[in-house]
Amino acid sequence: MGEIVLLEKRIKTYREFHVKTATIQARKMAETAGFNQTMQYQIATVASELATNICRYSKEGCIIIKIIEKGEKKGMEIIAEDIGPGIEDIEKAIQDGFSTGKSLGIGLPAVKRLMDEFHIETKIGKGTKITVRKWL
Repeated sequence: MGEIVLLEKRIKTYREFHVKTATIQARKMAETAGFNQTMQYQIATVASELATNICRYSKEGCIIIKIIEKGEKKGMEIIAEDIGPGIEDIEKAIQDGFSTGKSLGIGLPAVKRLMDEFHIETKIGKGTKITVRKWL
């Protein structure tokens, strides 16, 4: 991919407390990377949503938050990996209003809108990996 990782934090995620930790860490790292306050909170919201999904739909997982550089660009990357049931229909999962749980179904679509890059890999019965990036 050609990115250089300038800073990386990993947060094991399986309890509500870990969602808060991921949210706070993402905001602090976004500030360190040079994002303005609005973008810091958007990035923190993304980390919160991804961590919440791990807690809600999987037994455990990990949030990896990175400050990255690619050529002249600097940004943030957040990876959410879990060992959950997987996502049966990715296209539906990223549509507003779709939920397999008891939620409003706005989380993943919002994550996709807030970030510059969005990628999902999933295997039924094995888990899901979501990678998102935001560039300065």
